[in-house]
Amino acid sequence: MRSTMFRIGGELDVRRLGFGAMRLPTGPGSDRDASLAVARRAVELGVTLIDTAHMYGWGANEELLAEALHPYPDGLIVTTKVGIARSASAAGWRHDASPDGLRAQVDHALRRLRVDRIELLQLHRIDPAVPLADQLGALRELRTEGKVGQIGLSEVTVTELDEARKTVDIASVQNRYSLVDREHEPVLAACEAAGIAFLPWRPVAGATSGVAAGVAADVAAVATELDATPAQVSLAWLLARSPVILPIPGTGRIAHLEENVVAAGLHLSPAQREQLDGLDRLPTQD
Repeated sequence: MRSTMFRIGGELDVRRLGFGAMRLPTGPGSDRDASLAVARRAVELGVTLIDTAHMYGWGANEELLAEALHPYPDGLIVTTKVGIARSASAAGWRHDASPDGLRAQVDHALRRLRVDRIELLQLHRIDPAVPLADQLGALRELRTEGKVGQIGLSEVTVTELDEARKTVDIASVQNRYSLVDREHEPVLAACEAAGIAFLPWRPVAGATSGVAAGVAADVAAVATELDATPAQVSLAWLLARSPVILPIPGTGRIAHLEENVVAAGLHLSPAQREQLDGLDRLPTQD
């Protein structure tokens, strides 16, 4: 029987279907009120893993979650990511995983989230200008100081994951992955072998429209059989795909949030699993 729980790093017990906070508007007014309501509703629905990052509004998303949820209920893990800084470039950001940069970002995150310790901290991107051992060594020092609990990575290859584990224990990996975007299948396999949590971002992208429209018809057919939505089927497939997968679908609407949470209880038959497993791995659209 499929487990609904996972223990990250052997310490943090969470429900496998989490929530990604990136899409929550953080500006003033009614949009912010709606964001606060969505975050609170996620916890009411039993979500125990919420993902944010320094990059999401340059700290504004972290502040929003603190406003909505602090003091945090027992068992709720708010994970954040560091290693990206704002810049004047066309992209609007740059890598900054220097030891000093990471330490400053962690201190800011602690203040914004109103906590003394970040139970799961993830390196948003490996900084190509800084030796990986120096980046992870800084996070290991922060863990020794008690400011960080478990350490994770984001958007890494199998080789990078292996290299990182020589410096520090890795509890999670957050890579792009979905029913129609399986580029990081080798990374998922490595995580499963090591018992590392795998948090796919954009977990339902491409399954319902766009360039993957051919696949969308197959997903819609399974959804009809289950009286579910294609997004729910996509999430159910992820949960069935591997016991280490912890999807973090994001939304700014309560109705969509509630729809996503229902997917945790949706079970695919062996025939439906086989049908979905066999779909072409097509690229997704932004």
